[in-house]
Parts: sequence; C-alpha cells; structure tokens
Amino acid sequence: MKHTVIAGAGHAGVQLADSLRAEGFTAPITLVSNETGLPYQRPPLSKDFLTADGTPQTLPLKARKFFADNDIRLIESNPIVRIDRSACAVQLADQDTLNYSDLVLATGARNRSLPVPGAQLDGVHYLRTASEASLLHSALTTARTAVVIGAGFIGLEFATAARTRGIAVTVIEHGQRPMARVLSEEMSQHFVSAHASAGIRLVFGEAITALEGDNSRVYAAIGRSGERYPSDIVVIGIGVEPNTELATAADLSTLNGIAVDPYLRTSDKHIWAIGDCAHFPCTHAGAPTRLESVQNAVDHARALARTLSGTPTEYHQVPWFWSHQGPHKLQIAGIAGKQDDSIVHGDPPNGKFSVFRFRDGALTCVESLNSPAVHIAARKILASHARLTLEDIAIENFDLRRLANDFGH
Repeated sequence: MKHTVIAGAGHAGVQLADSLRAEGFTAPITLVSNETGLPYQRPPLSKDFLTADGTPQTLPLKARKFFADNDIRLIESNPIVRIDRSACAVQLADQDTLNYSDLVLATGARNRSLPVPGAQLDGVHYLRTASEASLLHSALTTARTAVVIGAGFIGLEFATAARTRGIAVTVIEHGQRPMARVLSEEMSQHFVSAHASAGIRLVFGEAITALEGDNSRVYAAIGRSGERYPSDIVVIGIGVEPNTELATAADLSTLNGIAVDPYLRTSDKHIWAIGDCAHFPCTHAGAPTRLESVQNAVDHARALARTLSGTPTEYHQVPWFWSHQGPHKLQIAGIAGKQDDSIVHGDPPNGKFSVFRFRDGALTCVESLNSPAVHIAARKILASHARLTLEDIAIENFDLRRLANDFGH
C-alpha cells in the first residue's frame, strides 16, 4: 500500500503535503514534526515577531482544519529517529514505527553554534525557531545593549528590530562587509551606511573569542582584538548546518546536505530530500548546491509532488531570496559568484536601485533594493534564459521591466 511519510513540518514538508493533494494524490500522507503545535512561518520570526506588542503569536502555515480536510496525518513533537531502508520503515522517538512507500526528508537546518567559552551563559540567544524567537522577544523588553555575532540576514534583521526598540546594538562580523556571501560589494556598502545612520554599530574583521558573564548571565563579548563589547543579550547568527544525521545513519549519500538528483531523489530510490537539507544540481548556480530559502523549499515541494503523483519533474526554478531590514527591502533573483562583474542601475542615494551581476558576459543575478517590480522582472528574465549583457544595462533609459514585458509577449 502506498504511504508517503514526510520528515519535517516546515515550509517544504507542509507544501509537499498540500501540493500532493492538489495534484490528485489520494494515498495516505503522514507529516512528522519535531515541534509541538501547528507548523508555522519562519521569516516573520526575525522581523515583525520581535517588534510586536504584548505576546506575539506565530503565523500558521495552515489551519488545523486543513490537515483534517485533506486527510493528512500530522504527528507533533515525535520526530523520526531512525530509517530502516531494508524494511521501508521509520522509527519515531516514542518507538512507534511507520512504513512508507516513499520517504521525504524535509529536515531543514539548525543554527551553527559558536564554540567559545561562555556560549552557554544566560542571555545568549539563537534565532530560528518559534521558541527561540519568543525568548528573544521577552529579553528585548529589559535589554539596553545587544551584541550580534554575524552580519548575515538574520543578524541584521534582528539588529534592526532591536534598534527599533531603542536598544544599543553592535554587530560583529569576521568578514570585511555584511552579507558578503550573497551580495555584491555595492549593495553591501549601501547597507553599511544605512545601518550606521540608524545608530547600529558595525565592526568588521573581528572575531569573538569568549563571552563573559556574572552569576551565569552574559555581560560582555570579548573580541580577538582585545576589545570588550558590553551586552545584556548576545545573538549568534553565524549560519546554519543541514540536518543530515538521519540520512547519514541510513548510509545515504551526503555532501553539504543530503545529495539528490535533478528529481530530488537520494541514493535510495524510495527516499527523497527537499528544502534546506537538500544538496541538489542547480542549473542557475552552475553546480550542485544547497539553498536556504522559503522559495527553494516551496518550489522543491511542488516539483516533487508532481513526480510522486506520476509526472516525473526535474527541478530548475530560479532561486530568489529576500531580507527586510527596517525600511530596506532587499530582494535577490538568481545566484552570483564572488568574482561576478556588477553594474549599478537606479537611484542609490534615495535607496531604490538594483545591482546586475554578470559572469562571462551572461546575467547571473539581480539584487534589488526597494524595487519589487524590477525583482519580478529579473526573475522572469532569468527563467527565460534571455541573453542580457553589461552593454544592455548601460543603455540610456534601460528598463528591465519593459524588457521582461516585451519578452512575455
């Protein structure tokens, strides 16, 4: 008998269950969560959730009625702990077992920990889950100073939220600019100026070697430079690691994530992987990669739902990302390499512009600030594989939106 078991109830897992039913899939579906309560949206946790008055609530991905109406069994707070590939079965934390015809690993990722003395002190936080966000929201009601370790999306989103609440914020980054893994130097530098103008202190080329505390509570972060950074709270945002333990224990192929083919199938024909945990062939990156984004998780799920419903579908969607840092709405379409050329288009002084990235003369990525229409056009252009060059962008009155509309017709 067919039975699809989904390990993980984040954006990827819930979307897969939803899309399977939308594709007409009628066999049993079991969605296994390691958290209690309804699956929820993660992006708001580092933004509106932190600045909400009173006690903030998570935003459910689906109402409980959805799971009942669509005959989707949701198992809460009872994760899968073992895969028996020979028996096509999984064991749950409470020792119960589930047989599967197809097992989908949507196990996501976890925060990368900071291995320094004092990292376990009270007042040291991470931000990925609802429980972590709730602890941080409470801490912000009494904190006066905050240190953020890591100038990536999460760190800067938190820094912006904390500054909005009147807290003195220092962001420590070991690299030389913020969001360097994903952004051009031009866009990074714009955010340096924007956050500095908002009163956020940014320190680059610095690493934290220890956290100091008194009565088990943190009160300072110690830099490699010897400088002490006073802190009522410390937020660690130095990236995530894919949850591959189940796959590794089951002897599935893993790289920087669970290795899958273009159909999102693992080295076992009955097991698949989607979302943040999956290392997949990415045509837009030009190599196998692992992406941490809601878009990738949701689009993985939609493609796999078609495959499991009888229409084998390779995954080739254009990656896109976003980060809202106060009034600064950043959107990225495509994937750029560190050595890609770039050209700025728009009005940087007024905070509304885009950076076009090119590799070997071909468009790879468009970073847009407060320019949603350009972002949508960029996604359309990248999906079409239309040839766009540096010379095209330099033409007077160039308008990517018009080009995208013309192409659409």
